[in-house]
Amino acid sequence: MTPRPHSVTITEFGAVGDGKTLNTLAFQNAIFYLRSFTDKGGAQLYVPKGKWLTGSFNLTSHLTLFLERGATIIATEDASQFPKVEPLPSYGQGIDLPGPRHRSLINGYNVTDVVITGNEGVVDGQGSIWWDWYRTDKLNYSRPHLVEFVSSDEIVISNLTFLNSPAWGIHAVYCSDVLIQNVTINASPDSPFTNGIVPDSSSNVCIENCAIAVGNDPISLKSGWDNYGLSFNKPTYLVHITNVLLEASTGSGISLGSEMSGGIYDVTIDQIRIRNSSKGISFKTAPGRGGFIDNIIISGVEMQKVYTAIEFTGRCKGHPAGEYDLSNLPVIDRITIKDIVASNVSQVGVFYGIEGDPFTRICLLNITVSVQPDPDVSSYWICSNVSGYSELVVPDPCTELQNPNLNSSVCFSPLNKYTSLAVE
Repeated sequence: MTPRPHSVTITEFGAVGDGKTLNTLAFQNAIFYLRSFTDKGGAQLYVPKGKWLTGSFNLTSHLTLFLERGATIIATEDASQFPKVEPLPSYGQGIDLPGPRHRSLINGYNVTDVVITGNEGVVDGQGSIWWDWYRTDKLNYSRPHLVEFVSSDEIVISNLTFLNSPAWGIHAVYCSDVLIQNVTINASPDSPFTNGIVPDSSSNVCIENCAIAVGNDPISLKSGWDNYGLSFNKPTYLVHITNVLLEASTGSGISLGSEMSGGIYDVTIDQIRIRNSSKGISFKTAPGRGGFIDNIIISGVEMQKVYTAIEFTGRCKGHPAGEYDLSNLPVIDRITIKDIVASNVSQVGVFYGIEGDPFTRICLLNITVSVQPDPDVSSYWICSNVSGYSELVVPDPCTELQNPNLNSSVCFSPLNKYTSLAVE
């Protein structure tokens, strides 16, 4: 976050902040010019107050993109301004359709030391037209995200609001040393599969002090999809998520998976508030995924008006186009969820492991759920093909999670390495 020795303003490249003039070329030219400063301490691109309409543009290393108060970068609704790019190798296709995908609004590929920040500026994806195309099967390629970094490191995103992403809000894939803080992300509650922040096959990630309300999962950890993710073999690990407020109208406040074939491990999540959501905490996978989710600790969670508080499921159905092998079974092991208070919840826990591949060593500690009776819910807990330990859980969990052969030794505490993951 050290100030850059060089700075230019987007208006110096002919940009007009009237909300009507297309500024894609201005942003592209500005970034091209600032590349000349990458070996001179880097540079800043300053975006002043105004409405700056643009299509997709790429960032460069050692760059700060700064949005002043009152500045809004607005995505054009012209799909041709989002060129198609090849699918990610760990997915084999776009998130919506086989084949290529639309490039995101703001992109970083193989960059280092990039900051996207501001004084409460806004990035608006104008996603409603993309949502309509998705719902009516009019997409030619998978929808763009708002911000995507690929194979990059030392990334900071802070002090901004991100609105109405066509698909995911912030996607960090094959990245390391990522800090996302003081960020607000909003999308319409009925927007389809608009995840908020997605750390994907990435390591050393810190997400803190954020408020996210979207159609699907506000924060979702991923690591590749079926055979593609297994072949690419890049896990998500060393992640710390803290002090976030989450709303997921049709999704889960925090989700791990379902695309997790590269593995997810060593994750600490604490001080979380989840409200007005379909689900609170969700672990998602399926036969064919392979991979693993291991050594996860979630603590200090408050939930309010959540239909299902905790979900573990091996029944996700989505698979990429082409062949996949159902014999590739995932491993879900060593998960600790503790210190949870939830109110106005319809169902406490749904735990569906996979037959012949149970989810193991699930530890539930100090969990109190106030249940709001629902005529569609026959049982507060549903469990199959799982095993674990529980203590001080109200209402009492299912017997599979009260294994007399297990004790608190299956439960984990945060490791010192999680205490400071912020990029310095």
